[in-house]
Amino acid sequence: MAEKIRQVEYYYTTVPDEPGTASKVLSQLQQAGVNLVAYLAFPSEKSKSQIDLVPENVGALKEAAGKSGVRLTGPRKAFLVQGDDRVGAVAEVTRKLADAKINITAAAATSAGGGRYGMIIWVAVGDQAKAAKALGV
Repeated sequence: MAEKIRQVEYYYTTVPDEPGTASKVLSQLQQAGVNLVAYLAFPSEKSKSQIDLVPENVGALKEAAGKSGVRLTGPRKAFLVQGDDRVGAVAEVTRKLADAKINITAAAATSAGGGRYGMIIWVAVGDQAKAAKALGV
């Protein structure tokens, strides 16, 4: 199976960089029935972390966040890649952007088990339409 690539909407929240803060946010979303197709957390500034949330249903995320007091910033856009795992899979996708002269500002990829992999790619706002074309979205 070839890669399935789609442009996704994501939101982020900034939380204290302390044990349990990400778990608290994720637990609140879980209790509200929010399914995430991607999640990434990383240090963002002194004593803070940024949590990127890519929901299956944007409306459900917004509603749950509002009820639980989670402040969201967004929407922002990224590209979600899902496909059969094989040697060079990530290289092939990133090459499409390189050939189109598009800089990747951030990316994360992992094997998903069962012969599958997933990747999320961020590009500059001004490059999103060009990236979508290069990726066949």
